[in-house]
Amino acid sequence: MWDRWQKGDSLHEIARLFDRYHTSIGGVLASTGGIRPPKRRRSRLALTAAEREEISRQLATGHSIRSIATSLGRAPSTISRELRRNGGRRRYRANVADRAAWDRAKRPKRCKLAENPALARVVAEKLQLNWSPRQIAGWLKRSYPDDESFQGSHETIYRTLFIQARGALKKELLQHLRRTRGMRRSRHHTQKKADVGRISNTVSIRERPAEAEDRAVPGHWEGDLVFGSNNSQIATLVERHTRFVMLAKVESKDTETVINALIKQAQKLPRELPKGMDLSTVHQNRLNAVARQLNERPRETLNFETPAERFNQCVASID
Repeated sequence: MWDRWQKGDSLHEIARLFDRYHTSIGGVLASTGGIRPPKRRRSRLALTAAEREEISRQLATGHSIRSIATSLGRAPSTISRELRRNGGRRRYRANVADRAAWDRAKRPKRCKLAENPALARVVAEKLQLNWSPRQIAGWLKRSYPDDESFQGSHETIYRTLFIQARGALKKELLQHLRRTRGMRRSRHHTQKKADVGRISNTVSIRERPAEAEDRAVPGHWEGDLVFGSNNSQIATLVERHTRFVMLAKVESKDTETVINALIKQAQKLPRELPKGMDLSTVHQNRLNAVARQLNERPRETLNFETPAERFNQCVASID
């Protein structure tokens, strides 16, 4: 089941394999937030099932606690504690004691965010800015390189969000993730088929010039068009070297209208770079605000600098 889930199979596909309803599979997966539990292992310090069987046999033949401990190479206190936890000398049963010990070991350990409320607050603040867990983890490592207590992996953040028993991050923060679902999905999962969303008879983007392809040289901009309902659309511009984003509202999707909108927006570029810009409720300014939010998120491809930081560096070097 977990192998299929990690490959990206849907709940319905997995359910068919086991002749179950998808809700049954979903219930099992949701118990750990869609995150595969680590393989359970016994501690090397814990009593083994074989040792418990030996304790049971020696109790039946009247051996003392100290004698049993010596034969097993264990401390007498270990044997005494084992008997005290499991009914004493008269009621001790090896299989029952072993199962109880295995169940006790399932108690969840406190996660790093629960143990560090200050770190949890910072993570929550960044999630509210719609940063992804990976962006947050990378930014923390870059911002606090000498303080491991203020660092955490993106998996820690996901686990804390999806397994609410950990209690460090509120469930409401799930709505700020890229995909607002109740449990973690495989990155291989997709509902789209290979030909969905493709435009026919187009020039492949892979045919772009080499200097634009490797992102090494600033100044190459990539345009796209995002379609909404009621014949609405937004044009996007992304500077490939820095990932700096600009958005422009367009009234129609014909080439001339889109190009003119992008030129007009590009002419506002110098005004976009100073901080503290007064954003009103005008629709285009709303787009500028969205673009600003995107440009102030750290990117893994930029070593977790933000596009705005990297773009400003490029502008300053030209000046």
